[in-house]
Amino acid sequence: MALELLKERWSNAVNTVTIGATKEEGGTRTSIVKAGGETCLPFMLNEGGMPHKPVLAMEIFDIAPQDWPDILKEPFKDVYEDPAKWAKRCVDEHKAELLCLRLQGTHSDFGNRSADETAKVVKSVLDAVGVPLIILGTGDEEKDNIVLAKTSEVAKGERCLLGDATEKNYKTLTASCLADGHNIIGESPIDINIAKQVNILISDMGLGSERIVINPTIGALGYGMEYAYSIMERARLAALNGDKMLSMPFICFIGQEAWRAKEAKGPESEHREWGPESKRGPMWEFITAVSMLQAGADILIMRHPKALEETRKYINNLLGA
Repeated sequence: MALELLKERWSNAVNTVTIGATKEEGGTRTSIVKAGGETCLPFMLNEGGMPHKPVLAMEIFDIAPQDWPDILKEPFKDVYEDPAKWAKRCVDEHKAELLCLRLQGTHSDFGNRSADETAKVVKSVLDAVGVPLIILGTGDEEKDNIVLAKTSEVAKGERCLLGDATEKNYKTLTASCLADGHNIIGESPIDINIAKQVNILISDMGLGSERIVINPTIGALGYGMEYAYSIMERARLAALNGDKMLSMPFICFIGQEAWRAKEAKGPESEHREWGPESKRGPMWEFITAVSMLQAGADILIMRHPKALEETRKYINNLLGA
């Protein structure tokens, strides 16, 4: 007698967040990205649906990265000084469907650029490419409130994704998103209760839950990834069981975390047993991405083109594309 596979049935779906606005929608983007919408656990397609594939974004900076190893710099070494050219290469050569612009140059330790200077950089990137944009501050709350408010105005109508809003610093960024039509990233320190609280606080200001994305913060392969995985899994189970304040898509900063690991960037001359740098770093990023996909990641911010390529193949294989 054939055994029947037990299937879970869920009462709720993950919200779908739309990033980018075309000309018909009041923006200038040539494409939009939709993230979320799942009615099942990751890739359990016999139990529900994943109407939108996980989105792969490439990360660029407004200044040349200060702490990237040579193997990571190599693919973009001739365009680092020009964010617009960097963005264009990510889209034209590596088929990035979304870009994440980190405004590192606004930090006091990295140039302390003004809001007006930064706004020009954001405008140049928007003019250079047609894909939607994620715009991030540096984590300096006082400076981010000034800079992100200005960049929000410059990108008004483009329906960008701005971040990060935290439990103690969410009001100014939320107000900017409300005024200029953007989405927001709510950040929490690997804590499901704080993640929910941040979403409630943002929603109480009038920003719809369909415009919020959760940054649960993660660890790389070998650096607390299991804990991050368990928090994401718990949040996704709560969402599918009906918790509206945890029903937002996840964004995970894969490249940032993976390339912090000494195993990813340690010089081959000192660690021959770890293998060649040219393969080790991208593989560390790829495996971190795969793990977070299985935990429920909807938007993955990548750095190395090879890691991006392999992750794209992995997603397509799982979805039968």
